Amino acid sequence: MTETVTAARTLRQVAREIRATWPKVFYGALPYLTAMAALDKATDPYGCDTGSEIVQRFLSNAATWRGADARRIKAELKLSLKGA
Repeated sequence: MTETVTAARTLRQVAREIRATWPKVFYGALPYLTAMAALDKATDPYGCDTGSEIVQRFLSNAATWRGADARRIKAELKLSLKGA
């Protein structure tokens, strides 16, 4: 089954769904998930970093998060990076 992914949601909305679907967030991904909760899009700045850097670091630390929700949300985040 192929799911359609749209990048219409803000990063803070995506972060909220991640917290709801990933009960025990990996400690390496947690700071980036927290940062994403303060961003609207991947082009927004966060401290000395960009939103796209935050998303990339989250994705690299979220390898242990698996399942249908994880695949769908990771694809959405990757799509947001292409638009940045």
